[in-house]
Amino acid sequence: MCGVIETTQVEGFEALRLSSEEGLTATFLPGAGMLGVSLRDGEQELLGQRHGLATYLRDARTMALPLLHPWANRLSRDAFEVAGQQVRIADGAAGLHRDGNGLPMHGLLAGRPEWIVERDGTAGGEAADAGGAAFGATFDYGAHPELLASFPFPHMLRIEVALHARTLRLTTTLTATGDVPVPVAYGFHPYLRLPDTPRERWQVELPALRHLQLDARSIPTGAAEQEPASVHLLGDRAFDDAYDGVEPGTRFAVGDGTRRIELRFEQGFAAAQVFAPLSEPVVCFEPMTAPTDALVSGNGLRLVEPGERDVSAFSLTVA
Repeated sequence: MCGVIETTQVEGFEALRLSSEEGLTATFLPGAGMLGVSLRDGEQELLGQRHGLATYLRDARTMALPLLHPWANRLSRDAFEVAGQQVRIADGAAGLHRDGNGLPMHGLLAGRPEWIVERDGTAGGEAADAGGAAFGATFDYGAHPELLASFPFPHMLRIEVALHARTLRLTTTLTATGDVPVPVAYGFHPYLRLPDTPRERWQVELPALRHLQLDARSIPTGAAEQEPASVHLLGDRAFDDAYDGVEPGTRFAVGDGTRRIELRFEQGFAAAQVFAPLSEPVVCFEPMTAPTDALVSGNGLRLVEPGERDVSAFSLTVA
């Protein structure tokens, strides 16, 4: 039996649902910012739905598995210079959401409808060859003056989603389409949950990483310390911790003795945020191409030269 992909509807949006031969189902909404709205193991939902789709679209309050672009997490200020360009994010800019301290949060693309889905068989790659299901979608950032006003770097984004057996893989390609280099600071925010077990009994597995010190606004201070690999019973512990120096192949995981969800940073994601609030039963291992505030600080920031491309990938495996 091979993986399949079908078109369906989710709250009025056309959805693409990928199903594997081993009972895993992933659903994406290209018309709502390429949101990964669901990951199910049989009938059980493994992504936190939080405040729901309507709130995500209205207020950019993240849920399930969203893309954060052109920056992940937050920026320390609205005006800065990056890649030789003066940038100023205007209050009320298209797609802008701010955190509780008024800082620009999670980029500008939440819920954007202009993603174009590939339906001509060009998507698939190794997953399709191995009997999985896959599709690709593109977003032409440079075609939107209202977005360029706050991030003046024309580029094309392409996300390929592939599901094979028990693994969901997302591969993102950023191509610089203008005449200026494009800084790469995007990320993803998967809200993982284990529906069979209370949060306090979840076991979180963290690899050896460099732990970044954060200030009261959750912005890196520049200080850091190396931490060894560790395993934590979540209990009443909360996480909102930043890391960098993440190597390709690095793995994070959460399990409960029955099910284990592993997130693997396959390539291009050199930073991470681990988020597990006390207020809800979710844990997030967030793949980030650069640390928080990299557009301002320049720390860990890479550039894509005109005409060149940058590729990043991560995977979720449910065992």
